[in-house]
Amino acid sequence: MIKIAASAARQEFATVLGKVKQGQGFLLEKHDKGIAAIVSVEDLALLEAIENRHDFEAARRSLAEVAEKGAIPWEKAKKDLGLQ
Repeated sequence: MIKIAASAARQEFATVLGKVKQGQGFLLEKHDKGIAAIVSVEDLALLEAIENRHDFEAARRSLAEVAEKGAIPWEKAKKDLGLQ
């Protein structure tokens, strides 16, 4: 991933997009800190798939825990959280 100042990316936007189309990613920086990234649609789809897989696995673990330990009744959860 190429690091580039946000102002330079703005000035060279067409060039940046051309390189992204070729598969290169860019980390936009402001004051030497990353603030955003520009990646290809394919890379974005891969990142979303990884995130979805992570969410699916967390949900599966939660469902297994409920099956093993049972669920907390909503009224008890509200009371424990001070929502009543």
